[in-house]
Amino acid sequence: MDTSKKYLHDRLVLLLLSINAFIALITSVLILLRLDTSRSDGYFVQYRENLGLNAYQLGGYASLLAFIAFAIFVLVFHTVISHRVFPQRRDVAVVVLGFGTLLLALTLIVSNALLVLR
Repeated sequence: MDTSKKYLHDRLVLLLLSINAFIALITSVLILLRLDTSRSDGYFVQYRENLGLNAYQLGGYASLLAFIAFAIFVLVFHTVISHRVFPQRRDVAVVVLGFGTLLLALTLIVSNALLVLR
């Protein structure tokens, strides 16, 4: 059987791919729904604890669109790496997808936390 057919017929891989796609989609939609391009003062895009009163750094909406680009990049990158590793080591491919899930969940949490502060 072809490697890509084996890859997509593996239930655990398919589950992790579905979860990753769902989290990336939710992250993108939530950021786009909360984004207001007419805001002149900007958004909080960074938090630096060591700066004291200036801990929150302001930025434009393009900085928040970078979260969407990052989520898509993580989804594609982890899927490609997992697909390439799968013929040799299935367990490593599953771990790569698991780390992708963790990274996408952290992206969702951080972007949500920054957007709530406005």
